[in-house]
This record gives sequence, C-alpha cells and structure tokens, in this order.
Amino acid sequence: MHSNLTKEDILQILNATDSEIIDYMSQTVQYRENNLITFSKNVFIPLTEICRNDCGYCNFKKNPDDPQAIILKTKQEVLESLKEAEKYGCKEALFTFGEDADEEEIVRLKLQEYGYDKMIDYIVDICQMTLDETRLLPHTNGGNFSFEDLKRLKEVNASLGLMLENSSSRLMELPAHNKSPGKNPKLRLETISNAGKLKIPYTTGILIGIGETKEEVAESLLAIRDLYDEYGHIQEVIIQNFTPIPGIEMENFPEPTFLDMIRTVIAGTLLFGDAAVSIQVPPNLNNDTAQIFLLCGADDWGGVSPVSPDYVNITSPWPGIDELEKLTNDAGFELAERLCVYEKYINGEWLNENLLEKIANLS
Repeated sequence: MHSNLTKEDILQILNATDSEIIDYMSQTVQYRENNLITFSKNVFIPLTEICRNDCGYCNFKKNPDDPQAIILKTKQEVLESLKEAEKYGCKEALFTFGEDADEEEIVRLKLQEYGYDKMIDYIVDICQMTLDETRLLPHTNGGNFSFEDLKRLKEVNASLGLMLENSSSRLMELPAHNKSPGKNPKLRLETISNAGKLKIPYTTGILIGIGETKEEVAESLLAIRDLYDEYGHIQEVIIQNFTPIPGIEMENFPEPTFLDMIRTVIAGTLLFGDAAVSIQVPPNLNNDTAQIFLLCGADDWGGVSPVSPDYVNITSPWPGIDELEKLTNDAGFELAERLCVYEKYINGEWLNENLLEKIANLS
C-alpha cells in the first residue's frame, strides 16, 4: 500500500484549523501497529566543532580561534566517552562533526598529528574502534559525503543520518542557510539518494521555523517520501522545530507555533505511516508539549543520552529516561528501547556480517 497523499492534501493538513485538526489526528491511529514509543539510548560525541557551514540557527559550530572549541578529539578521548556510556547501558555512539571540517588548516594539522590525511579516514577508524573495543553501534551524522565515502562508512556504521531540513533552494538566500554551502538541498538530496543506492539504513528529517513556507514543507516531505519509495532505506523522519538560542544569528526569530508542529507531525504520519517509517519529535525541544505529538502519530523520541548533552541544542537538556517513560505512559503508550538501526534492516541485505554479529551479541 502506498500513501496517496498529494501536495494539495498535505497543504490541507498544514492549513487545518479547529475540528479539522482533531479529525486528522484521529486518522493517524490507523497506522499504529502497536502501543510502543521507541527511543535509542546513546552517547553524543562531537568529534570536532569546526564546520564549513555557518547556519543562522546553529550554536554547534565554533570558530577555529575559539579556545573552547573542540578542534579534533583524540581516539583516547573518544574511547573514554564510549566506555563511560557502556556503564550506563548505551548502545548507540552518535558521532557528529562539522561538515568538511578538514577544509580548515587547524583541523588538517590535528589529523596529521594523529597520522591521518583526511577527516573521512579518521571517522572510519573511530567507528571501527567503537566496534572493536565496545558494545556500542556507531551512527554517524556529519553532513554531506561522497558516494565513495558513504561506501566506507556503511561498513562500520549500523546506520547513518543527514537532515534534509528543507528541499527549497530559496532558503539558501535567507539567514538560515545563506552562509552554508553544504545546506544546498541538491547536495543533501544527492547524499540521501546515494545512501539509498548503497542500502544504508538512514535517518533524515525536516526543520520547521527557519523561513520556509507551508508549500515548501509539503514539498520537502514529498521529496523524502520519493527517496523512500525508490530505495526503501529511510527508517525514520524527524520533525524538528527551530529553537532560538541566545547568541545565534536568528536568536530573535520566532519559533514555529505549537499548532504548526502538530499539523506537520500529522502530515508526516499520514504520508509515511503506510510505509512503517517512524516519525520522531525531539522531546528536549518540546518539553511541555511532547505528549501531544504521540497523539498526532509520532512513535519515536530519537536518541536520548544519560551521559552527554545534546551538543546541537545545548540549552535544551534531554529528559531522564524515567521522565520519558512517565510522559509516554501518561499518554497511554509504552516506552521501548531500540537500536540505532531499526529491526527491519537487521539482515544481510542491509548490514555486513560483522555488524550483524555485533547486533546479535547485544540481545
């Protein structure tokens, strides 16, 4: 069965008001296979905070001359974080870093000091170390990668991720992306498409509240759906709201309204529900309203860490897992831990023998 929603249908949902919203919410129930709301217990490790992009909403990127900036973590530092996470039962190692960080000389010098030529070589080794020396599964999210680099990352990652954010090139003219060449939607769609060709279980999503129109939201969701229909590799779609943080370029921009988030989560559920693609809403960005999204069809909280902050949204701490369970149960659902790769991808079609063996030993 394939979702028959058109752009016009999605726009109707995104513009719904009053009892129409309730009617759409009730339609999301048809796609619930069970009562479970999933999450992945992870450790968030930023390998470097240097990035070629300079997004108007970002507080992750640091300037190379910032004495507080993470230029490039050593393997020992990474391993210490991983071992600490193991003590808390974490199963996912989320590796993030600025896109094409090795374009900066300061990062290249660090790489040379560690015995590497390129960032991709270091990342692959870090992921391999994770598999060899810990019980955690790597999940890498570091911007656009070439086909060849994705091919290498596939061998040492249980899954990969890249937020599409929006499929409209118009946003490249706005403060959100006008200093961020890597946010060009053509590049991002190509990366996600290449991941599909390589059969990599993949996480993507959209960011709302950064100057996009509702038409562009609808088009972005449909672009992700088209990629899923072609390759079947998208395991979850994140609906993330822009959150102003003091000091960022867009600190005075308004957040998306609560109703806009509700409408978008419903649209995502009705577009992807027939494909059994999870819809994820970050709970730390929606502390007071998170439960409502479960009633709109969201079925995943994403990665939640008992040991590390959300470095991308540093002012928004993750809820404790006990708190998350309470929120979930109160809404009538049951919290369930998952791996960073969804169950339907845990087979030889998607993962190599080493990863499959690693996953088998986790259960």
